[in-house]
Amino acid sequence: MLRIEPDHLVALLGKGALLLKQGETNEAIRCFEFAAKASPDNPLVLKNLSVALAQADRNGDALAGFRRVVSLQPDSVMPRHQMRRLTSRIVPFWHIPMLNDVRRNDVFEAAIKRAIAEHGPSVQILDIGAGSGLLSMMAARAGATNVVACEVVPVIAETAERIIEQNGLSNRVSVVNKVSTNLVIGRDMQELAGILVSEILSSDLLAENVLDTFEDAHARLISEGATIIPRAASAIGCLVESDVLGNYAFVGAVSGFDVSEFTRLAANRLPIHGTMTEWRRLSPDIELQTIDLTCPRHAEDIRLIDFPVSADGTAVGIVQWMRIDLAEGIEFPIIPTTIPMVVGCRSCIRILGRSR
Repeated sequence: MLRIEPDHLVALLGKGALLLKQGETNEAIRCFEFAAKASPDNPLVLKNLSVALAQADRNGDALAGFRRVVSLQPDSVMPRHQMRRLTSRIVPFWHIPMLNDVRRNDVFEAAIKRAIAEHGPSVQILDIGAGSGLLSMMAARAGATNVVACEVVPVIAETAERIIEQNGLSNRVSVVNKVSTNLVIGRDMQELAGILVSEILSSDLLAENVLDTFEDAHARLISEGATIIPRAASAIGCLVESDVLGNYAFVGAVSGFDVSEFTRLAANRLPIHGTMTEWRRLSPDIELQTIDLTCPRHAEDIRLIDFPVSADGTAVGIVQWMRIDLAEGIEFPIIPTTIPMVVGCRSCIRILGRSR
């Protein structure tokens, strides 16, 4: 049929569906895209194309496709359901609990207020990894008139833009949807930033290309003497004993079979959050690593860390959390009762005596 009529919609949809079932996702996308050119406002074509895009992990394109379907069929449930699934895949779950963390919010706002009081309300402020735009809005509430909120994830940036507008701050805060390393002075920002605010630090400290982001900002985006918020961050940890953690990290005999070899495939880092409710300290808190975010460059560093033992037990890993230094006298210690991360779970160490 397609040889006779290359833009035959039924044939194109059938071929695309068959390709998708066979795992030929990119070919299916090309087939559905050809159908969409022939019939750009056809909801069925757009649904099939969006499903294929989602299957290829092109989540942003898939989301845009389903939005188009909703605009054509406002009462259709399927595309709205797919949009919700995609946004939950795109947006990390920790955004909501982080927004609800009043203690965190208060210390960031205190540091931001102090910096604006020092530099003046007209200072250029750059918020990298702006998320919902909360920190940018805090700056605007403190009197800042020139805030750029940089957010790389399109759906998050769009949402931040709506939030900022709903709070009446669009005249003070502008959202830029791009990675900060692509920001251009004179286009995305009026001038070099006198205050850099960023909450891209994670529980394992150096995810999300933290050092590359801050080094690029120092080189291109901030002025000499700029205030950096936070100015430093430390990873803190302690040895722990935990049957719950052990069951996540190690396996031995199961149903009469020795499957301990599978432990070699275990993750050496486990983001456990509220999962691990049972654990016992075997050492005092140790500073694992501190990063000075006011430093323009950071050299590679490999360190061996000794843990002084404070209790007998079987160490199955290290609970790691974070302490953020936002400004002089303003710190945000993430206490280990929230247990954001466990590292070093591959080897089991028997601790027989207490250190002195």
